[in-house]
Amino acid sequence: MTHPAFNIKKLILAGSAVFTLLAVPMVVNSVTGLDLGVISSAQAAEDGGAKKGSANKGGAKKGAANKGGQGKGSDKIFRAPVSGEEEDSDRPVWAGVKGGKAGGGGKPAGAGSKKGDLFGDMVVLLRDPNGVPIVVDGYVQVIAYYYPTGSTTLVPLTNPDGTPVIIPRNAEGDLLPTVTIGTTTYEVFGAEVDLGRLSVGRAPDKVLAHSLTEALSKLTSGTVTLDSTGRLAVDGVTIDSPLENLALYDKYMTTGSLPGVTLPANFNPASLLAAAADKYGEISVDTVVYMNSILGINTGATYYDFSTVDYDRATTYSTATAIVLVLKDGVYVPTEVNLYNTVFDTNLDGLGDNWVDPTAVGGADDFATAADDYRAVIEFVHDNAVR
Repeated sequence: MTHPAFNIKKLILAGSAVFTLLAVPMVVNSVTGLDLGVISSAQAAEDGGAKKGSANKGGAKKGAANKGGQGKGSDKIFRAPVSGEEEDSDRPVWAGVKGGKAGGGGKPAGAGSKKGDLFGDMVVLLRDPNGVPIVVDGYVQVIAYYYPTGSTTLVPLTNPDGTPVIIPRNAEGDLLPTVTIGTTTYEVFGAEVDLGRLSVGRAPDKVLAHSLTEALSKLTSGTVTLDSTGRLAVDGVTIDSPLENLALYDKYMTTGSLPGVTLPANFNPASLLAAAADKYGEISVDTVVYMNSILGINTGATYYDFSTVDYDRATTYSTATAIVLVLKDGVYVPTEVNLYNTVFDTNLDGLGDNWVDPTAVGGADDFATAADDYRAVIEFVHDNAVR
């Protein structure tokens, strides 16, 4: 598996802005020289939205092409669930249960502070190529989603030229409930960014600190390589704990290294975020930036600089393979498959399809796409693993 070189540095932005929707202290008063038509990959990732009744939720799962769809005439790869198998449970032990008037739950004694307490409403925003929210008149630009007639699924609303529609605000800065395009008026909503099990990043610092210690003790005990999905492995054993991968992601993105660990040449930190996220979720630019803020990788007006990140799916996966169970003549047989042609076969022609970067240079969308591709590969290998 081949991965692009990854350089770490921070992007410093001066200034601050006050806005009402998100209590996120990382937005600048003005951004000059930016193409306001740039759409973060979050729009595509959140496309499909949530069911009616949770109007602020966006983001359905991607199509079968990102889930290991096979080409015409190829053997069926998806393996039927084995009787007695249970879904992975990644609920942290510190989470407890939700409290109420009758008591129970609540903050455990000595839990300490949690990260991300100020992050209430996290919605899909218009962002610059580095993932920084674009601010106009002191307000972030919330991308409008709506329910098409007869549908219970939120989808992004676009202008005739294909650019995203931004939800307007009234004089007090409140988001308006409708948008009129031409002669048609739409009821619009913000699409919520669902972090899923990445929400563990809000846990007390000691939770990730303990997981980091555990992960580093493994990584410094043997030879570090990459498994077939791109995750870190020690002497052939994959570091698959979501908590440990999130702790490693936090450490690497903050310092540019993992102490005492010699990383493989093709290592990409996007794989750490992918291994920490829900296998069946989505990782968008908004996911990455919100997580970086919750973890403290972004601090104040300082954003992580993704300008040197340039991702190419074909370069990464064209020769990558994995051994999975493939149905042949009614029997599941361990078979080596090409991950590019199997997981990313959008056109169902048996050949992989590369990702087309919507921006002229590398950036946050490259990193987010790489992370979501790693997630899709992890999902595919997990669902079809030889057991």
